[in-house]
Amino acid sequence: MSLTSKKDLILPIFSLFTSFGTLICCALPALLVTIGSGAVLVGLISNFPQLLFLSKYKAFVFSIAGILILVGGIFRWVNRNAPCPIDPVQAKLCSRIRIISKYIYIGSIILFLIGAFFAFIAPRLI
Repeated sequence: MSLTSKKDLILPIFSLFTSFGTLICCALPALLVTIGSGAVLVGLISNFPQLLFLSKYKAFVFSIAGILILVGGIFRWVNRNAPCPIDPVQAKLCSRIRIISKYIYIGSIILFLIGAFFAFIAPRLI
């Protein structure tokens, strides 16, 4: 795998993990309370007290995740027409990694929006 291929995959994966952070901080607790699993939420918080930290600083978590997703989108846009290697095996790998990167990026956006809905919009609706 060439350096370009690794670079194309690192930022989308990093933004995916930050999107999971937004989902865990806000969407998971809201989902558990909505389906009547408050005891499960209490058990989760007692085993993973970091969830309270993420929930307390959700604006910061969402800001960092949003910036990383935006930077990932900018890099994807700038490199959208970058050439792949001439070697057929590496060219196929390059094309495959670009497709995987696209789906990871779209997944990151979807997770971010779900988390943002449960963190900022759903509490105002209820």
